[in-house]
Amino acid sequence: MLKKGEHFEPLGNGMEIIVNDFFHFSTDTILLADFSQPKRNSRSVDLGTGCGTIPLLWSRNDNSLQISAVEIQKEACDMFSRSVKHNALSNINIVNGDLKELKNVLKFGYFDLVCCNPPYKLSGSGIKNPDNEKLLARHEQECTLNDIAETAKNLLQFGGRFCVCQRPERLTDVLEAMRKNSLEPKRLRFVQQRRDKKPKLFLAEGRRSSKSGSLVVEPTLFIEENGSLSEEMREIYASYKEGYDE
Repeated sequence: MLKKGEHFEPLGNGMEIIVNDFFHFSTDTILLADFSQPKRNSRSVDLGTGCGTIPLLWSRNDNSLQISAVEIQKEACDMFSRSVKHNALSNINIVNGDLKELKNVLKFGYFDLVCCNPPYKLSGSGIKNPDNEKLLARHEQECTLNDIAETAKNLLQFGGRFCVCQRPERLTDVLEAMRKNSLEPKRLRFVQQRRDKKPKLFLAEGRRSSKSGSLVVEPTLFIEENGSLSEEMREIYASYKEGYDE
């Protein structure tokens, strides 16, 4: 089941995921999975799923979900496939392909939710990582925010949700891409490490073909309070892994 350099990480409720040094998950992934949790019996897509953390987190307590997960890198898909088999899941469809080329792969106008934890850096910005896997994960090497939003628009039915996380400096880019693709911003939440720090992340939700003018900015999520994990973060972490320590 496990290959060299891989190990299992617990996700709660007996669920485990295969990870390695290249393909693993972070706090951002957990927060996006929590922010975007699908409704029961819904049809969802996770774009750029990596080793499959978000679909597995969604599936821990609800096997009614129909989930399609898209990932361009074969190694990540292989790890995810073995995690699905290890957890005896039958509700997840893994698509090894380019999210820009899903027209004949997934049904357009069909899904209730599309989620994506996209690359945080613009292509050409910053120091490029020599490892191709990390380059694809961190830079807009294979797709842009607009590519992601356009794909979400095509996949979603009327009123369907698109959820994404990004760095605060990309907020304008995300909102612009949403509106350009008929995904009206409806929810926005900032994440701060502590009260004396600037936001390090935001979580956003858009609705397919929804009316404009009703964006709700939710209370800031603080990761730490008084030198330890905040109560809300403890609740989120406790839902998947007992005694998690960031």
